[in-house]
Amino acid sequence: MNQKEIRELIEFLVEKDIAEFELERGDIKLHVKRLLAAVAPVVHVAPAVAAPVASLDVAAASPRISTAAGTSSGAASGSQSPPEVPPAEDADLFVVKSPIVGTFYEAPSPGAPPFVRVGDSVEEGQVLCIIEAMKLMNEIEAEVSGVIAKMFVGNGSPVEYGMPLFGIRKR
Repeated sequence: MNQKEIRELIEFLVEKDIAEFELERGDIKLHVKRLLAAVAPVVHVAPAVAAPVASLDVAAASPRISTAAGTSSGAASGSQSPPEVPPAEDADLFVVKSPIVGTFYEAPSPGAPPFVRVGDSVEEGQVLCIIEAMKLMNEIEAEVSGVIAKMFVGNGSPVEYGMPLFGIRKR
């Protein structure tokens, strides 16, 4: 399973209000259990046999959904929340959102040039940034081709699930 499939599965489970789900595919076992009192699902991925790809899926399967948390502590976290996209000016932007909770990095290593900058042209599938989650580096790719119009997050900043990262003006 890749990161996109896991993200879509979790979004589907939240949408359908499914509390617990288990899937076995080959050597990967995925178990998702949502605590209804707390909004975040608990996700466990344990490969039956050690597989090189399994370590990537572990980080990709660990997002926490925080839909209600933002409403109760909006004033306390106002300085940490990303700027909203103004509807009139940026209505044509495709917003790339964080698929996981973690730390945003704009470059592959400290001192290296960023993957992309505002004004750069990007192709679908091109790496835009890295989000570190549970000491694993997850590459976030462009979902559309276009030009980077906005960056909503600064280097080294914490990000939440669903938080805007980039605004891409489609070609």
